[in-house]
Amino acid sequence: MRLLQVALAGTALLAATFALAQAPATGTSTEAAPSTAAAPAAPDKKLSYTDDYRISVNHDADSDGEIVFRVTIKDGTAKDITAAIRKGTNENDVAGAIKKAFVDQLGTKQYNIEMEDGENVIIERSGGKGDTSLVLVSSTVKGVTVKVHWD
Repeated sequence: MRLLQVALAGTALLAATFALAQAPATGTSTEAAPSTAAAPAAPDKKLSYTDDYRISVNHDADSDGEIVFRVTIKDGTAKDITAAIRKGTNENDVAGAIKKAFVDQLGTKQYNIEMEDGENVIIERSGGKGDTSLVLVSSTVKGVTVKVHWD
């Protein structure tokens, strides 16, 4: 009888261990915390570089959240730009919040940042250097579609 109890306890322990290994971790984020700046590094060969980008926004925000972009210069310097969006924000105001985030966090000294047609943000690097990459890193805003294009 004692041997049967030990065998059952071992089986239960093994099953619990397997179940825990399959369960997703709680309290952890699947996204890395955005960094505000990175040390210069070699250019990322996977990135495309230009000096003129368009960010197109479609649809209204169905939730609160953040939209994160990364601006990388060919020398490896990178900066994340985060736009906080509130539930119910219409697409033109989402684009406006993105523009404001770029102006506040990237500045206008080396960049010209404008709105076009209400739902588009145009970002141009001064001097036409063609050495800038702009990518959408993440968005936790439901309902909004954001696309980055060369302009």
